[in-house]
Amino acid sequence: MFPISFGPAKRFTDLSEREILALAISLEEDDGRIYRDFADALRETFPHSAQVFEEMAREEDGHRRRLVELYRRRFGEHIPLIRREHVRGFIRRRPVWLMKHADLKTIRRIAEDMEEETRNFYLKAAGQVTDLAIRELLVELAETEKEHASLARRLRERYAAGAAAAEEEEAAHRRFVLQIVQPGLAGLMDGSVSTLAPLFAAAFATGNSWDAFLVGTAASVGAGISMGFAEALSDDGALTGRGHPAIRGTVCGLMTTVGGLGHTLPYLIPDFLTATAIAVVIVLFELWAIAWVRARYMDTPFLQAAYQVVVGGLLVFAAGVLIGHA
Repeated sequence: MFPISFGPAKRFTDLSEREILALAISLEEDDGRIYRDFADALRETFPHSAQVFEEMAREEDGHRRRLVELYRRRFGEHIPLIRREHVRGFIRRRPVWLMKHADLKTIRRIAEDMEEETRNFYLKAAGQVTDLAIRELLVELAETEKEHASLARRLRERYAAGAAAAEEEEAAHRRFVLQIVQPGLAGLMDGSVSTLAPLFAAAFATGNSWDAFLVGTAASVGAGISMGFAEALSDDGALTGRGHPAIRGTVCGLMTTVGGLGHTLPYLIPDFLTATAIAVVIVLFELWAIAWVRARYMDTPFLQAAYQVVVGGLLVFAAGVLIGHA
């Protein structure tokens, strides 16, 4: 079997009028499919935004029909397959099926970029063709793209005054808490608290900064790996809405490691007493940060969260110190 090879992309200025129309048809078809893919990805969580993307896909279908009709009148039934990747200057877009977990803001930004790119294409193409009918249609489509409000504005104006906006914002916040904040907080708590005992036990048992650093690093990395796998394997997110397990596991594992390394790094300082004093200050800051996150995202009163976290942290810290002096 011989390998398939493709030549270099063609310059836009070298395209004939026939090729420009074929490319325009391909662009409208691709954009319509992308908008429908966005609508399908958003339908369950953001139904109102999904409806807007469906409407935009229907608009692209209308543009494509007009282009096809004009092409057939000028050049016949056969439309050559010319796509954006065959022409220099177009943005290489990541396939939608690889962006399953893209958030609504990212999808809106991509759609806005698509509209702007399409408008620029029509303007440039209109300046290159000589056929009057083709030029008129391209200019009209460019004006249509120009008159389109940006997707973000369309969504905002359509739903900002109603319950739909509040509903989608609440859904976005809920997903963020479930998929990022909860696993991250669990990791930060585990890394900040569970590593206190082995770190300070090693520190006070040896009185050596480097030995304490090695123990703390090992405890932090080990806890990060363990927590990451535990979070990823806890559920697949299909029923709980907690998102992709690999993302949750990565967030949880990284935050666990960070939580442990925060009060471990001071032991890179050779002077043991100085390193320990700095580590204790960092521990207090970590416990405050955990209490703040719980109060901010988990609807726990700050004083209550602080009391729970500080008491637990101090107990683990005390256990490490006592064991280290034993």
